[in-house]
Amino acid sequence: MDIDRRLVLRRALQAVSAVAVTALPAAARPWRRAESADGGAPTPVQAVARPRAVPQAPPIVLRSTWQTDPNPPAVQYDREVRAVLIHHTDDPNSYDPEDVPDILRAIRRDHLEFRGWDDIGYNFLVDRFGTVYEGRLGGIDRPVVGAHTMGFNRDTVGVAAIGTYTAGIAVPDAVLESIARVAAWKLGTYGIHPGDRSTLTSTNSGSRFPVGATHEFTAVSGHRDAFCTLCPGESLYAQIPGIIDRAESLQEEAVARQNASAADSVLPV
Repeated sequence: MDIDRRLVLRRALQAVSAVAVTALPAAARPWRRAESADGGAPTPVQAVARPRAVPQAPPIVLRSTWQTDPNPPAVQYDREVRAVLIHHTDDPNSYDPEDVPDILRAIRRDHLEFRGWDDIGYNFLVDRFGTVYEGRLGGIDRPVVGAHTMGFNRDTVGVAAIGTYTAGIAVPDAVLESIARVAAWKLGTYGIHPGDRSTLTSTNSGSRFPVGATHEFTAVSGHRDAFCTLCPGESLYAQIPGIIDRAESLQEEAVARQNASAADSVLPV
């Protein structure tokens, strides 16, 4: 695959797209909403206290399988994860499974050489077959600070679908399922439901919000909710409510298993 030559064009197109995008109205964002009783504007669903349990992590291909790091970069950690931000990588969608390691290395090289970062920005990447890959170094089960969403890398996890999911391009079910599983697991670890609202603080005025400003995001949101960009593409962005619902159901299933296990452990008197 002629990946390197495409990277330059892809990043140039991204820059043009980011300039063209204006702030989205709140109603255009994929937050879970309910119609008001009087038929007026919808209002956000209020959080309801519910039991919490951590679903099992999905199978994840570790970083060591696609990238060796003789001089690994320093890793930063947060105390928790309060939101998952969804991206797409703008790569062609016609790749085969054996192409993915090369694509991952090309994305990492792009982030190092064109962006000036010390590692790939995304914490996890999902290929079109649903395989989840560890991205940024630091450990899949730890709150690693990524470089995926300007202004909102703290207390978040960046999950990127490998491919381009602009309008008219169907998102494979396997991609949606894997993103939901990552979200349910990572958020559940820190007691967050995917449909919850998380207040985050901007660290960079290059985001949609000036540095120091706080904003309430749905715990599973798109890149464009925090930054002026078309990412994660119209098709994938439109699927975020369904991803939230599936991630919620995975957490509910974990609660049910936990309750069943507790009931089985109670012996009759």
